[in-house]
Amino acid sequence: MYGLLWRVLPGPVWFRIILVLILAVAAVYFCFTWLFPEISPYMPFNETTIGDS
Repeated sequence: MYGLLWRVLPGPVWFRIILVLILAVAAVYFCFTWLFPEISPYMPFNETTIGDS
């Protein structure tokens, strides 16, 4: 996947490195601002109560 991404990006190597860094920062930002808050209610580790009986 990373090889495909590297081949698809345009420009010289220094420009590709900058684009890859921008894409990585955008992916991390997307995950922490939208994805993780959306799926956190469905994760089992959010229930901290042990044995309610």
